[in-house]
Amino acid sequence: MTASDLYPTSLRLLGRPVLIVGGGRVAGRRVGALLDAGALVTVVAPEPGEEVERLAAAGLLTLHRRPYRPSDLDGVWFAQTATGDRAVDGAVASDAEARHVWCVDASDAESSAAWTPAVARAGDVTVAVNAGGDPRRARALKDAITLALSTGRLPLRRRRASSEPGRVALVGGGPGDSGLITVRGRQLLAEADVVVADRLGPRALLAELDPAVPVIEVGKAPGNHLATQDEINAVLVREARAGRLVVRLKGGDPYVLGRGGEEAAHCRAHGVDVEVVPGVTSAVSVPAAAGIPVTHRGVATGFTLVTGHEELSEVPTRADHTLVLLMGVRRLADTARRLTERGLDGATPVAIIERGWMLDQRVTVGTVETIAAQAAAVGVANPAVIVVGDVVRLSPYATGAPAAGVPAPILTLNPTSEGARA
Repeated sequence: MTASDLYPTSLRLLGRPVLIVGGGRVAGRRVGALLDAGALVTVVAPEPGEEVERLAAAGLLTLHRRPYRPSDLDGVWFAQTATGDRAVDGAVASDAEARHVWCVDASDAESSAAWTPAVARAGDVTVAVNAGGDPRRARALKDAITLALSTGRLPLRRRRASSEPGRVALVGGGPGDSGLITVRGRQLLAEADVVVADRLGPRALLAELDPAVPVIEVGKAPGNHLATQDEINAVLVREARAGRLVVRLKGGDPYVLGRGGEEAAHCRAHGVDVEVVPGVTSAVSVPAAAGIPVTHRGVATGFTLVTGHEELSEVPTRADHTLVLLMGVRRLADTARRLTERGLDGATPVAIIERGWMLDQRVTVGTVETIAAQAAAVGVANPAVIVVGDVVRLSPYATGAPAAGVPAPILTLNPTSEGARA
């Protein structure tokens, strides 16, 4: 048999009788797949293995603890040999041939009427791999295809209209680097019928979309909103009701200051199914891009996340408690003043990380007393994350940072500067 002799197809075995002759490990693997397909499985084996015995005890298959008989093929739609005995397997295959029953002969792939492929699955996509009768080669290829499917590196989007209702996936894209989106998020992008995108997040991934997939831009910048939140909510429901898989690609995590909760609630209130895919929040990941852990043993055991527009009256004002501010550039001077009025030492180190994880990332390190003037001097702009606390001293950008109680150095670094990340 050669590869050109094969006619690849898929069998629908739901509710149809299937025979497996043999009860060892191979039989155990085949039984599981056949049961998943809904087949009515009968196993004939004098000494069945543990997996076959377990499934029989659970009532999931019929087990005959005896040698094979030709009559076992009566009424069978499909057969599989798995005895490891070439003579027995050959007899089953010969009897099946005489009855016009498709049979996989595990002992003789060359003359077998059917082959069992290695199977890769991703959602409703099934890929069967035959490799010239070499099962190890087929499994290796299957594993590679499975990885590509699960990570969204293969085109998973439907081309034919589906009878299933549309749905929305709120996908957290992370801080912007395309390698920091989750595997599930990447997979959903590969399946998307339409993408509703923010201005932040992994924008480079939009270029990998199928050209037929529309991208609806709804990004928000300070003082410049392409769409209001009500308009975004309406777009999500409208596109899903048209039977589409709508991926709402957001920066960071949709449930961390991303209004994902509002979007999910609106969709559900209008009968649209929603899947939420968490993302790497910029509140933690962007400081990490500058080598700053928001907590560190002996330095800080907790952190508080607020926006620059939040009241700061309840925020702990201690250098050993990290404060992370999002969207805080415009009111930085006012924030610094409020923190010092509440008792925070003006020498407490501060770092501003602009465009975290991007090639043009820039880090400005100063103190509560100096940071506003310094940011104005170098033109700090959003997107940026501000970190206040002693953990800033741990950053490699704060080279030569003094011990606690001594003002931190005032530095502005970007990737082209000495000491910046490669």
